[in-house]
Amino acid sequence: MSAGKFITFEGGEGTGKSTQCQLLADYLRQQGYEVILTREPGGTDGAELIRALLVSGDVNRWSGVTEALLLNAARVDHWEKVISPALNRGAWVICDRFADSTIAYQGFGRGLDIDFLWNLHNSVLPGVQPDLTFVFDLDPAIGINRALSRRTSEVRFEKMDIEFHNRMRHGYLEIAKNHPQRCRLVDAGQDINTIHHHLQQMIAGL
Repeated sequence: MSAGKFITFEGGEGTGKSTQCQLLADYLRQQGYEVILTREPGGTDGAELIRALLVSGDVNRWSGVTEALLLNAARVDHWEKVISPALNRGAWVICDRFADSTIAYQGFGRGLDIDFLWNLHNSVLPGVQPDLTFVFDLDPAIGINRALSRRTSEVRFEKMDIEFHNRMRHGYLEIAKNHPQRCRLVDAGQDINTIHHHLQQMIAGL
């Protein structure tokens, strides 16, 4: 494995992404790599403020367009201040969500035009794509129950109707199908250790 790789984790609510991000980061550090573990929306002071606006409050707090604009503002700050500098010095960056989440949530889930969202991303971060993306797939009903059991305040999207989550799942499957060079589909219904070992195998060629 060579240095300086950008790996993203994608999927619906409660799919176990965050747990696997931490496990993979720990594994890579044990192999001697510098690893930056971060998340979206968030990762910088400014982006975390935007995260608080997006993931809490009433379901109808923002329109899909407003969400997309806020997310891209947070993403640019995150890229410029954290991700790009880390990659430039040869670190591995593991990010819990990135641009694919906006396509799945605001595009497929909220009904915004997919081309508009990709064009927006390519306008603010031209040419920026992860080296590898793990797409965690799970029945939304199972994932939402998992997520709501955490009892955090960040449940605005979890509280959206099941049709939204089903559309979003379909969106992630489409993203994985349409970007086979960088996307790897992960069965999130497996146990934690099985998934972790599977991810280890899939990064071996980077």
